[in-house]
Parts: sequence; structure tokens; C-alpha cells
Amino acid sequence: MKSSPEFLDRFVRTLPGDPSNHPGVRQVLGACYSRVLPTPVREPRLLAWSDEVADLLGVRFDADWLAALSGNRLLPGMQPYAACYGGHQFGQWAGQLGDGRAITLGEWQAPDQRIWELQLKGAGMTPYSRRADGRAVLRSSLREYLCSEAMHALGVPTTRALSLIATGDSVVRDMLYDGNPKAEPGAIVCRVATSFVRFGNFEIFASRDDTDTLRHLANHVIQTCFPELGPPGPDAYAAWFETICRRTGLLMAHWMRVGFVHGVMNTDNLSILGLTIDYGPYGWLEDYDPNWTPNTTDAGGRRYAYGNQPAIAEWNLGMLARALWPLLDDAQALENGLATYGEAFNRGHSEMLAAKLGLAALGHPGDKALISGLFTLLGRQETDYTLFFRQLARVDLTQAEPQRSQPLQVAYYAPISAQTQPALIDWLDLYAARIRADSIPPEARQPRMDRANPRFVARNYLAQQAIDAATQGDMSVLERLTRVLKRPYDEQPEHADLAAKRPEWARHKAGCSMLSCSS
Repeated sequence: MKSSPEFLDRFVRTLPGDPSNHPGVRQVLGACYSRVLPTPVREPRLLAWSDEVADLLGVRFDADWLAALSGNRLLPGMQPYAACYGGHQFGQWAGQLGDGRAITLGEWQAPDQRIWELQLKGAGMTPYSRRADGRAVLRSSLREYLCSEAMHALGVPTTRALSLIATGDSVVRDMLYDGNPKAEPGAIVCRVATSFVRFGNFEIFASRDDTDTLRHLANHVIQTCFPELGPPGPDAYAAWFETICRRTGLLMAHWMRVGFVHGVMNTDNLSILGLTIDYGPYGWLEDYDPNWTPNTTDAGGRRYAYGNQPAIAEWNLGMLARALWPLLDDAQALENGLATYGEAFNRGHSEMLAAKLGLAALGHPGDKALISGLFTLLGRQETDYTLFFRQLARVDLTQAEPQRSQPLQVAYYAPISAQTQPALIDWLDLYAARIRADSIPPEARQPRMDRANPRFVARNYLAQQAIDAATQGDMSVLERLTRVLKRPYDEQPEHADLAAKRPEWARHKAGCSMLSCSS
């Protein structure tokens, strides 16, 4: 049954809100949100629009939507608010955080009756803005727009992006935190998800011993996002936590599969729905390095490095379990949920790694040696993670050396060294034997692997090129990149340059190698 698109008010109608409409920064107690209006901008201009997301929502771009998505007017039914939440940042409790520069316009019911939250990022100050201005710069907004849609095309659970709008206003930021702030062009991205509730939404009420609001929020989330679990209560709470753990485990397996590094996995940046959320200083593995983090703030401890992500997700779930304890008072149920995380991640990671290698499944005798040998090999010499797996499908395992390993040369940042070559030969021998054990026809292996190994990912240097061009008023670079990233597993030979490994000029360039949270 179809219905006319409209805005709903389930969140603000059902949950306790901030009684004050004062726009000033403050501690907000006993409330899940504060009503707040976006701050109008001087000269809004559409930079990018996702037709795919627009079709999902059943909307068409026009002057009214430009005004609404830039924060300059409200459409009928919109009841904008900023959510209250807390979080553990870099392992330490940070207290109240909240939507400091994000404002949810409302819940939009699409023609197919699915309900989506539309949220503006960079739309102005809220009671949670702390010492900031609630705005966002073009570079971070473009990166979020680009990567949200790229991750969706890769098959990774994620929030989506509808629009990217230039504000016509300047925003002052210290990009490198080196005491040299400068004015940058401002922008607003419209994010879309079933819900933007994150772990920290529950932590804040648990930290304040506000069990009533904690339960109210949990009940609302279960009823609106997890209705299959039945009426809220102890059994539903336990099943809900287990579902969150399972979805988060699958999400981590996907991140590891495509080489994505979130960069700032604080508990306020993990979605209760198991979505990739809050695209800040993220990055993609160029050369394989499990200790790599794209976040300058994390450079010392590397807490959120690529290889640490599964363990950090489990730690964050432990913090969520602690927050939900007043609702369950059942340690076994929470332990069962955390065990589900490990099972889901291990199973998903194993299945995805098997698919990347063109195998039916892992578990064959010798597979542990095959996998450990693979990642040891990738770490022996600077090797592009994405290109190695993509090119592995093009290796003719029936050939002898050096022809057999020739397709992999493109994945190395320098010619294969005398130390790496013997290890590569030995590993390819193991791999060829494993493929034969699975009786996989040579003509079936490449298409099978190509469905699991992207040719194109949103590499930081590509995003930076799009940012540099957009800053000069040229949106063609972003348009082309977005178009190509919609089909990441297709060969697209006419766009081969966008599949190339990181060029040398980008190795240490700001925005291409390391990024800050400044946006």
C-alpha cells in the first residue's frame, strides 16, 4: 500500500524532550533531545544530489528542498531537534556530547511507508555544540557524502547521503591543530538513516542513573526499529542486545573485507543499527598495515588502527552492556550477547575472506597456514591491499614463474624485492593447491573473486582531488568519482586511473594520508 510522503514526529512525540528552548550550550538532563532550529545560511547552492537516495525517499529536488536542506526553511511537518548522548572517547568517559552540529529535520515516511530520519550535518549550533560553532567545512562534508554512498555500493551497512550543499559562508578551522586556523568554505550534508541513535544515547542516561529515560528510549528504539522482537521487556531487551552485537560483528567483518578504517570508533560513533556512521577522519588501506590509523589524534596510541577495529567494537559493546544493565539485571544475557558478537564477526570474516580468495569456505586442512602466510606476505613489502586481492583473481595458477605472479606487480609500491619473491612463490603454490582442492574451474574463479574484491574504493587521495576541485568551483571531479564508485566491482576500463594505487605525491599530503577530526 502506497502513501503520500510526509514527515512524522514519533521521536519528539514519544520521548522526553528538553523543556528549555534556550539555544545556549548547557547540560541537558532527563531528555532525549532538544528542539532546535537550523541556522540559516547566506547563499545555499546545490553541489551534489543522490538520485538513488532521492528515489528511496520519493522526493525531487526543487527550490523548497534546497531551502530546507540548507537550513533556511522548514517544510510542513518538520520538527527539528538535536539528540542528547554521551560517549567514551579514546577509552575515557567524556560525559555529555550530543549532536553538536547535527540537526534532525524529522522522520520522513516514503511512498513505500518506510520511515527515514533526515539529518543535516553542519546546520548550526545546538545545546550540545560545546566550544564549536555547529558548522562544517566543505572538505569534511564532501568526504561524508562521497563515502556514505560508496560504502553502500560496496555492500557495507551505512547511513546514506541525499545532498551536499555549499552555504556561501566561511567556517574557520585549524585543520592540522597546529595553531594556524583559516577560513574555509562551509557546507551541509543531509544524512539519511532509519535511525541515528548510537551507543552513547544509552550511556548518558546510565551514567546519570536516569533509568526511567533509559528505559523510555530503549522501548522506543525496540518498537520502531526492532518490532520483530515483540513488546519491550526483559526478553526483548536481551534479544535486542544480541541483535546489536550480531549486526556490529557483521559490520566489522565488512570493514575488514574492504580495508576501511573508521578512525574514531568512540562509543558515540557506533550505530545501534549496525551501520557505519559519522564519517570523520576515515581512510582506506593503501599499503597493507594493520597498525595504520588515518586519524592524527590517534597517531600516538593507534587505538583505532585497522587491525584493532574488531576488538574496539567488542569493547564498545561492553560499554553498551554496562549501560543497559539497569534494564536487564541479567549478566548472562549480556554475556550471551557479547559472545554473539564474536561468533558473528568470526563467521562473517571467515566467509568474506573465503570469498575474497575465491574459495567456497575456510576450514580446509592447511587454511590457517594459507591465511597467516597471506597476511605475512602482504606485510613483507609495501603492498596495496585493494589491488592485491583484485589482481589475485587475474593470476593464472597454471603458469610457471615469473609469468604467474606478473599480474600482482601492479599492487606493489616498488618492484618485488629479492626477499619477497620467494615468499610470494611459496604462497602462490599453497594457494594453487587450495584452489584445486575446491575443484574451482579456472574460468569461474575470476568472476567469483571480482564480486568480493572491489576495483574502486573511495581512496583518500581521490577524495582530496575532488575537494580541491570543488573548492575552485569544479564539481566534475566529484561527479565522475561518485559515478564510478556506484559500480565498485565492475572493471570500468575507461576509469582505470581511479583504481590506481596512491601516487607518491599523496604519501604525506594532508587529507591524503592522515586527517584530523577538524571539520
